[in-house]
Amino acid sequence: MSRSSKAYIAGVYEHPTRKAVDKTIPQLHAEVALGALQDAGLSKEDVDGYFCASDAPGLGGMSMAEYMGLDVVYTDTTETGGSSYVVHVGHAVNAIAMGKCSVALVTLAGRPRAEGVATLGSRDYGNALPDLGFELPYGPVITNQYGMAAMRHMYEYGTTSEQLAWIKVAASQHAQHNEHAVLRDVVTVEDVVNSPMISDPLHRLDCCVISDGGGALVIVSPEIAATLGDRCTKILGHGEAIKHLKSGQVDLTYTGAVKSGSIAFEEAGISPADIDYVSIYDSFTITVLETLEDLGFCEKGQGGKFVSDGNLISGVGKLPFNTDGGGLCNNHPSNRGGMTKVIEAVRQLRGEAHPKVQVPDCTLALAHGTGGSIATRMGSSTVILGRNDA
Repeated sequence: MSRSSKAYIAGVYEHPTRKAVDKTIPQLHAEVALGALQDAGLSKEDVDGYFCASDAPGLGGMSMAEYMGLDVVYTDTTETGGSSYVVHVGHAVNAIAMGKCSVALVTLAGRPRAEGVATLGSRDYGNALPDLGFELPYGPVITNQYGMAAMRHMYEYGTTSEQLAWIKVAASQHAQHNEHAVLRDVVTVEDVVNSPMISDPLHRLDCCVISDGGGALVIVSPEIAATLGDRCTKILGHGEAIKHLKSGQVDLTYTGAVKSGSIAFEEAGISPADIDYVSIYDSFTITVLETLEDLGFCEKGQGGKFVSDGNLISGVGKLPFNTDGGGLCNNHPSNRGGMTKVIEAVRQLRGEAHPKVQVPDCTLALAHGTGGSIATRMGSSTVILGRNDA
């Protein structure tokens, strides 16, 4: 059955650098924008909508539109951390459907590696955020927060470190075929659980890489997509949600994907069983495990069993994931890995992933972004994409 779409992804581009010592953040934004537009077969003169998050310097959309010479009539600078660029896909669809724009450019760029920023360490936002006066005295760091979530999941459901390790193993099996990946060595379960402990029960190999770079998307109206050939990808469903601490009544064993996923599946008119490939935000292995449960790919508490024995490895398991190596091995630009999740999902649907990891007859794909921390407040966003002939 052919499915209609309000908008299409016409162009994608992932910057090849992982350490941008010779480039500025505006340069990276401009380079990924050019790459995505060339991939779509369009030019910057065609762009009338621009989307970015707080990784864009200066005045965000205004500054970058001027820097790149864009003449736009619509901008969106929504910030939800790592889920921002999956959120922007849905916002672009809505803007296009409302007639606010017809060619939306979405760009991400960052230099945390070149600047020596420990993106997984502590953060001090000053007095800007209302919650920090209650939390900063305890010295929380991101690794500790995710460690707490992992420990709670283990306590509630019997999840093991070995089961979490299978997620890293799958990512490494895919990353070996990606010439740009930060980590290309294939690892075993034993390698993961024997790597140094970072925040009990999370080991070093349970954590994502820190990298520079970026990516971009070009999202267009159905009318424009019809002129660009069959490489355009349908946007079938989108959902977003916020989960927070509810004044201390927090459950660390689930994420905002419970809501964003159900919204996206309902809009697309499909179920998790229909999905051929998933791109899941993977700041840590526990992020992937909880997200897979919350999206409905397995029952809550069964994520450990679901990911074991290579079930996420393309060509081996039941649900191939992050075939570019993901944030665990490939790229985690500017602490906003949601962008690369959408890009790899598009590659799979086009049949343009690496031949060793390409999912045969990939028709439906899901990309999910996670922002903030799954142990405190977070933004979740899910998008379901379809092949153009599906």
